[in-house]
Amino acid sequence: MIRKIFRWIWKAMLWFFGLSIISVIIFKWVPVPFTPLMVTRIIEFKWDNKGDATFSHDWVPLEQISPNLQKAVIASEDGNFLKHSGFDFKAMQKAFKNNKKGKKLKGGSTISQQTAKNVFLWQGRSYLRKGLEAYFTVLIEFIWGKERIMEVYLNSIEMGNGVYGAQEAARHWYSKTAITLNAREAAGIAAILPNPRKFKASNSSSYIERRKGKIMRVMRHIGKIEY
Repeated sequence: MIRKIFRWIWKAMLWFFGLSIISVIIFKWVPVPFTPLMVTRIIEFKWDNKGDATFSHDWVPLEQISPNLQKAVIASEDGNFLKHSGFDFKAMQKAFKNNKKGKKLKGGSTISQQTAKNVFLWQGRSYLRKGLEAYFTVLIEFIWGKERIMEVYLNSIEMGNGVYGAQEAARHWYSKTAITLNAREAAGIAAILPNPRKFKASNSSSYIERRKGKIMRVMRHIGKIEY
């Protein structure tokens, strides 16, 4: 009996590793059609009896997304994105120390980690999910590389209530395309990422306006992005 259980576990692990690696290889070239978060949001909307869920998602290649937005998310979410191999251990350590002190601070997750979570995993906090997040982060860093990670990230993350990806965010907040976003508009979108369903990128609160200014100051020091 015990031998059968171990055999079943071993087979399940082999299937998981095989399917996960194949999925990452496929999404190196194929646009990600939807993410677990998108499905979760639709279910939540239905569960709350709000009718049909609003859902906007339009994939575009990275060449059609303004470099301003690429700089803005690096400035806002992961200043060492182009340097680290998926994990920013200094940022993680700083977030851990401040969480122990009860301070509210931006988490230590990198853009790579956020992408791994958004594309392959569920939301929430648990050791299991964090472990799987680390696993998928290593895979996408090795198989995709930085440019593809940024492309998937900017096409998949939530950038408003029912708004996913840079193209739809640009249309929703500024009535324009992603490639035409200027520095302030890009900073506006990046500024709301901690809670895109609560904050507004345009007609923003004073808090978001301050975040925009801070992000723009950091953006000026990034220079040309070379993946």
